[in-house]
Amino acid sequence: MSDKQILLGRILGPHGLKGEVKIKSFTADPLAVASYGAVLASDGRRFKLERARMQGDIVIAAIKGVADRNVAETLKGVELLITRDDLPETDDGEYYQADLVGLAVFDEAGDKVGEVAGFQHFGAGDLIEIARDGGGTSFVPFAESMVPHVDLEEGRITLSETGMAVIAADDDAAKRKAGR
Repeated sequence: MSDKQILLGRILGPHGLKGEVKIKSFTADPLAVASYGAVLASDGRRFKLERARMQGDIVIAAIKGVADRNVAETLKGVELLITRDDLPETDDGEYYQADLVGLAVFDEAGDKVGEVAGFQHFGAGDLIEIARDGGGTSFVPFAESMVPHVDLEEGRITLSETGMAVIAADDDAAKRKAGR
C-alpha cells in the first residue's frame, strides 16, 4: 500500500450563496475530481464533492455538509487529495505522474542528471521538476520530445538532447546571475 498523496484539485473560493465552491481540477477530465468518493483536504479533513459541473474551465461543486457561502469562503486554497492506492490501475505503458516522483533522471549517454522531485503546472503545460545531482532544480517540459523514455521497472527516465538543452540553459542563466 502506498501512502503517497495525489493532488486532484484546489478550492479557489465560494460560488453562490448555498455553499458551493469553485475548484481548479488537475485531473485529465476535470469533472473526475468529484468521482473518487471522499477526498482528503490538505488540512486533514475529508470532503465528499457532490453535484459537480463545469463552468468554463473551473469545476463548481457542492461539499456535503457545507450549506452557506461563509463556510465555503473558509475553504479557499484547500488542496483536495487522494492516496495513490485510490487511483485505478493503469494500462501497460501508462502511469501517473506521482509514480515518477523519486525516479532517477539520465541523459541519453546514460549519465545521471538527478531525480524527479515533482511536477509543476504553471499554465503552459506540465513541467517535470528535476532535483539536480549538483544542487538546485531544473524544470523541463514534460513532453515526449524532452522526456522520450520512462521506465518504471528500472526506476529511471531519460531526457533527450533537447531536454538536456533546457537544463544547460538553466545552468547558463544561473552563471550569468551569479556573475552580476
